[in-house]
Amino acid sequence: MKAAVFHAKEDLRVENVDEPTVSAGQVKLKNAFAGICGSDLHVYYAPEAAGLTLDEPHPVTGAQLPQILGHEFAGTVVEVGEGVEGVSVGDRAAVWPVYYCGECPACEKGMFNACQKIGFHGLSSHGGGMAEYTTVPASMLHKLPENVDLRMGALVEPMAVAWHAVERSFVKAGHTAIVAGAGPIGIGVWFALKAHGVEKVLVSEPSASRRETIAALGATVVDPVSGDLAAAVAELTDGRGADVAFDAAGAGPAITSGLASLVPGGRLVVVAIHERAMEFSPTQLVMAETEIAGALAYLPADFDAVIDAMSRGVYDTTGWVEEVAIDGVVGAIEKLRGGAGAKILVRADA
Repeated sequence: MKAAVFHAKEDLRVENVDEPTVSAGQVKLKNAFAGICGSDLHVYYAPEAAGLTLDEPHPVTGAQLPQILGHEFAGTVVEVGEGVEGVSVGDRAAVWPVYYCGECPACEKGMFNACQKIGFHGLSSHGGGMAEYTTVPASMLHKLPENVDLRMGALVEPMAVAWHAVERSFVKAGHTAIVAGAGPIGIGVWFALKAHGVEKVLVSEPSASRRETIAALGATVVDPVSGDLAAAVAELTDGRGADVAFDAAGAGPAITSGLASLVPGGRLVVVAIHERAMEFSPTQLVMAETEIAGALAYLPADFDAVIDAMSRGVYDTTGWVEEVAIDGVVGAIEKLRGGAGAKILVRADA
């Protein structure tokens, strides 16, 4: 079968590999679409910095390079392993791709998304979504209802990242929110806020093309560089300040401006990975009793919530999702690294 196989830094090859064989407790999927994630870019350009195990087996999965990429994916069940119940051939599903140790302090608290030895199918496993077929534990499947197609199903994973961040904000219907960054996760946060009943949302984004994309979906936008972010926040919130803010940009100014935009007692959620350290004064937190929280990945419940919202028509892919054949995956990674595009889905069987 054809697969996108990562061998080393900036060495991703589309090549023919053996089809996987289903084992007890697993299902075999015919993959449809797999999204290219920011994590894939980190792996491609700086695998060690991205935490990819290069020389030793992964502590949970035992996997080593080379690795088939693709941890944001959906497909159709074509074979069911021994002992699997509740899954049938023909079921369509998104995959919660987390492998966790079950023993660390995070796992003991049910925070499997923050496992200290975490692994992902398509990053540190025996297979991935950027291939014609893959096998996964049946417990990872999240079935898609009839009105959610496989293309949308491949977006469940990144949208669940955003959903989890919104859950971490403790936002309530009727609140106001600021989102820094209009990449795929920022777009996902905007959709998740809408699903939570938050109508007054301001998206701060310096890229004109990204502002245009999310504005076309209905968002209120501001350029934080040439525009007046503080004035836009004041207009949105009647001068009160936002109840919650989100850093989906991964830049220091997103945090400082987000904190400055909050109402006293407000909460900032950091969902982006920062490549650089930043200077920060905790006095900002003290003077208004504001909070900063982190949000990492997702839990199975976040997948279920996103799929339900998709079935209710909350999500719209117009203008920010595009597709490429699997042979075009390297070019797509380079395009995203250059700042062009938003979400690119790889057609796993094309």
